[in-house]
Amino acid sequence: MRIGIGYDIHPLGPNRKLILGGVEIPHRLGLVGHSDADALLHAVCDALLGAIGEGDLGKHFPSSDARYKDISSAKLLADVAGKLKAKGYRVVNVDTVIIAQAPKLAPHLAAMEATIAEVLNIERSQVNVKVKSGEGVGAVGREEAIATQAVCLIEAVGKSKG
Repeated sequence: MRIGIGYDIHPLGPNRKLILGGVEIPHRLGLVGHSDADALLHAVCDALLGAIGEGDLGKHFPSSDARYKDISSAKLLADVAGKLKAKGYRVVNVDTVIIAQAPKLAPHLAAMEATIAEVLNIERSQVNVKVKSGEGVGAVGREEAIATQAVCLIEAVGKSKG
């Protein structure tokens, strides 16, 4: 068994969709980034890549590469899931937290869990998404950014190559 941890933060800005966990959330601002800027899926990707010792998202999908401009982070997560499988591992569970002052995300958490589970080809019960307020502190508290964290546990499904 191996554990991985991921973290991401993106600024909020106008004229962007707010996508978290593969779910579009109605809001006046969206996350700014090279891809769709889905900070939650980015943290999950980093956790999984870390667990298999394969660096981070930027190593595999650099923002300098035009192929990833505005790409769905669900596609990036699917690619990471393929890397995990190729190394002989499967996901045991993924636990995440979104740190955001606004908007209210509780109504969307189940859809995020379902999306992550579907992309990773695991049961929804193996995914947990929770949300915490920024408590008015820092860029998150001022509604300038959204931060995310993810932890995963993976296990070998046969002879591991890593």
